[in-house]
Parts: sequence; C-alpha cells; structure tokens
Amino acid sequence: MRINLTLQQLEVFVEVARTANFRAAALALHVSQPALSRTVKVIEDAIGARLFDRDTRHVELTPAGRELLPIAGRILENFNSAFSELSQFLEGRSGHVTVAALPSTGVALLPPAIAGFRRHSPQVQFSFIEGPAEFVRAAVDEGRADFGISVRPGAHEPLQYRHLFDDTFVLLCRRDDPLARRASVSWSVFSGRPFIASGTRSSIRPITDAAFLQKGMHVVPTLEYPSVAASGALVAAGLGLTALPRLALHLIKNDALAAVPLQRPGLSRPIGLVTRAGRSLSPVSRAFMESLAELNPGR
Repeated sequence: MRINLTLQQLEVFVEVARTANFRAAALALHVSQPALSRTVKVIEDAIGARLFDRDTRHVELTPAGRELLPIAGRILENFNSAFSELSQFLEGRSGHVTVAALPSTGVALLPPAIAGFRRHSPQVQFSFIEGPAEFVRAAVDEGRADFGISVRPGAHEPLQYRHLFDDTFVLLCRRDDPLARRASVSWSVFSGRPFIASGTRSSIRPITDAAFLQKGMHVVPTLEYPSVAASGALVAAGLGLTALPRLALHLIKNDALAAVPLQRPGLSRPIGLVTRAGRSLSPVSRAFMESLAELNPGR
C-alpha cells in the first residue's frame, strides 16, 4: 500500500497531535480552522484510517494516529536536518575546500587563514596540495583544486587571477657575512659572489633572471637548488648567496642565516588567487577566498 502525503500535511497532523486542539494548531500554522480540518480529513482518507477521536471538548490520537506520529516526526526531522545542511552549505559554512599553493604561500598563508575560518565555521573541511607554479595552475585547471595561491598565470591560460600582494625579494646570506649588516644591497652583489639559483621550473627563477638582465649582468649559477629549504642549507654551508621572495623565508629555519632587502632594482613576484575561468566555485570556497583576501590586503 503506497501512501502519498506531503510534508505540509504531516506538519498539520503533528501540530494537531502536539496541541490536541484544532483551533490552537490552526493558529500556530497560520491557517484557518476549516482549512486545517480539511487537511486532516485528506490525510485520513489517504491512510484509510481515522487519526483523531474528537468531540467539542477533546482531541485524542487513535491507535493509527499514535502509530503515525513518530513516523511523521522522523520524516519532518530528517527533512529539516537535510535542508539545514544545505542551508549551511549555501551560506558557505560547511563543505570541503581544496587549495593548491606554492610551498611558501602554503606555509605562510594557509595555516592562519584556516584557523581563523574554522573559528566561525568549524564544520568546514580543508585539504591542500603544494608544488611549483606550473603544478598549481594545472591542479586548478584540471579541477583537482578549487583554487590556487600562486603567481600571476600567463595571459593565454584559461585562468582568472585576483591579486593579493607583491612578495618582495631579499638576499639570503650567512649571518657572519659582512652583507648581513647592510640595510639593503644591490643585485650587482651577485656579480662578484657565487650565486645559488632556483630550478628553472620555479616561480623564482624568471624574476632573478630578469633582475640580472635589467642590470646587464651575466651571472652563471654556481649551483641550482631543488627546494627553498635546500637553498638555505647551501647558503649556510658557505657555498654562495641566493635571492628569495620574503615569503620563502617561512620555509627556512636557520639562525645562521640573514635576509637583507634587495634594491636597485626592487623586485617582487605577484601573489594572488587563481581560479579556472567559467567554473563555478562552491559557496565555502568563495567564502574562504574572501577571508584570504581580507587577511592579506597587500601584506
């Protein structure tokens, strides 16, 4: 036997059962008493059983009504719970966010941003993946990440970019190096000292190459490092100097090293939020992106 009842009809039945009064139930549901009585009659006809024993003074559930009441209550509770979850999702207070980030941006920006976001939306789940700029762009483009935190993508790529701040470059040297005592140094310092370069796929390499080109310098790297952490170890070992964006210092914890601002020219790499053009983001992803923008207004 298939019984077709609407949620509205179940709400009427549950309210009459709760109040044991047709007039009070009608007032609570903001309907007229005749309309409420007709709805009860429709429910009883659909079930094929009387739900209430009633006279002018009393309303009581029948055995069929007592059997239906917990069933109706579960249905309404499940419905309200499901739509509460949907409401939280649509309001950006639940869901899952996957972020692709450069190693430096992942370490420097994501932990405090996630902690702050979870204070008001603790049910949101996060995961992030990291790699060079090329990896971040591919992860966003292929849908493996909702958005990325990276350098500005090329104009030919199907990606949108929202600028957050400029990540300025510094010289990394040993703390006992005379350069460590300077307020700033010029890029020309690398013409007379061994230069440790980033790998060619790094977002750092094009900027250091551009700096040397702008200064008219021909600098041949003495070494290439595979990671920022490795660059710090190479510098600490006295094998040369390197140039890093300031955020990358979060990947190096070595008291033997010092960072000095690089000037003439003062260069930086643009850091922003990268999304796939034409792809809709979940509300929680949009909300988290906004929180990142608020936390990093130009750094």
